[in-house]
Amino acid sequence: MPRLRGYRIAGTFNIGMFEYDSGFVFMPLEAAQTYFKLPDAVTQLEVFAENPDQVPELRNAIYRAAGGNVRIYDWQQANASFFNAIQVERNVMFLILTLIILVAAFNIISSLIMLVKDKGRDIAILRTMGATRGMIMRIFFLSGASVGVVGTVFGTLLGVWFATNIEGIRQFIQSIIGRELFAAEIYFLTQLPARVDPGEVVAVVLMALGLSFAATIYPSWRAANLDPVEALRYE
Repeated sequence: MPRLRGYRIAGTFNIGMFEYDSGFVFMPLEAAQTYFKLPDAVTQLEVFAENPDQVPELRNAIYRAAGGNVRIYDWQQANASFFNAIQVERNVMFLILTLIILVAAFNIISSLIMLVKDKGRDIAILRTMGATRGMIMRIFFLSGASVGVVGTVFGTLLGVWFATNIEGIRQFIQSIIGRELFAAEIYFLTQLPARVDPGEVVAVVLMALGLSFAATIYPSWRAANLDPVEALRYE
């Protein structure tokens, strides 16, 4: 039969992870030893690290200090399924965002091609007035690149603001629709944590700028190689 005993609840805690909030109890060591019938003994020792990303190094140090006669179970192993799911979602989201950026790049290409077609007569006049192919190419390159730069800057600012205020935004949407978003029983989180990684932000910005610049090359080359005679003839 399981052991039963009543205890006075002194307080509750909420760390933002449903699995811990609903399944862990903190109590005095002496009371726990009495309840589990382990006088002057413990079942395990917990070591807290200042940097959770340095778990492998700390794990090896503890193993060496204990002479190898210990079983180490770190937080990554204890929550392996949860973090594997997060890693999969992270990779999928990166793929989706990459496809969105590619779609935006194709939109830049199509809009510049239409711009070249609409401005064919103007390009022909500039060419007859002495404008070189390089000058025409730079005009359309700057036109397309400006769209990419402005969009990337505003998108980065909006994304960083959204990431740093995601929990407040979630609470605001819940208050409007009257329903709970991201139920803790399903997603194991009572709050939506967010951490802005400067390295990843820089990588995404560089990728967006690179694709937007690459998207302007073909329309600019097409505008630079437009035949003035043919353009004026069809106009």
